[in-house]
Amino acid sequence: MSATTVREAALAAPPPPGGRRRRYRAPDAAGPVTYVLLVVTAFLFIVPFYYMVVAASRPMAEMNTSPPPFLPGPYLWQNITTALDQQAIGLSIVNSLIVSGITTAGTLLFCTLAGFAFAKLRFRGKKALFAITIGTLMIPPSLGVVPLYKLMSDWGLAGRLESVILPTLVSAFGVFFMRQYLVQTLPDELLEAAKVDGASSTRTVVSIVLPIARPGMAVLGMLTFMTSWNDFFWPVITLNSTTPTVQVALNNLGSGYVPDTSIIMAGTLVGTLPVIVVFLLLGRQIVSGIIAGAVKG
Repeated sequence: MSATTVREAALAAPPPPGGRRRRYRAPDAAGPVTYVLLVVTAFLFIVPFYYMVVAASRPMAEMNTSPPPFLPGPYLWQNITTALDQQAIGLSIVNSLIVSGITTAGTLLFCTLAGFAFAKLRFRGKKALFAITIGTLMIPPSLGVVPLYKLMSDWGLAGRLESVILPTLVSAFGVFFMRQYLVQTLPDELLEAAKVDGASSTRTVVSIVLPIARPGMAVLGMLTFMTSWNDFFWPVITLNSTTPTVQVALNNLGSGYVPDTSIIMAGTLVGTLPVIVVFLLLGRQIVSGIIAGAVKG
């Protein structure tokens, strides 16, 4: 919507009762300070990725010189090939896609349903259950490692991808996030109208709740996918070299008395590319979804 359209809509709106119409004021344009801050912030985020590309395309001896080289070298493909030969990077990417995809789908389903229940439904123990859910966020994940590993071992899942997927199918943060989102964006009148029309609970969720929750689900899905892809602590404990994820494979790639940082950077570059591709494909949709949700709210 252009500034002219916004101004026409503001002028066409009726004045408040008993008051004068406020004069429309267009939003101020971004000044030079804003652009400087944006450029500095973008630079701080881009530099580590650029350094990773430079280090992945140079021998380790050149990267250890002072000052180090600032331009990419000719050994990028050679280092990537060496990394792929030393560790099953391709298999680890497939495993990470499986784990991250299933975890994201499960989190979106269960957290959206639980968030809707806590936001709009009435049942006994609602406040107590929500307080317990939020309270689990205060428990350090390291405290549950031993009982969780014993449970996975008793079920015969230790060393398999299921041991990473099952504990992360639902998260307390996701439940809290979707609950807060639906409280703000889902009007009670819509649910009452659906009830009057005789819609079942399933029909109400599918036709009303999910379309309204879509922008929030897009944000939660991206956060969950990134968290699952970058998870290292639990996968390195329960998985082995035959079923590694990307982070486990990179950890094994860096083992040895004198790890080759160029090979590690090359493997890291390969493991980072799928996440960058997903963000480039879905980033615009997520931003537009957030804006649409804000307008509806």
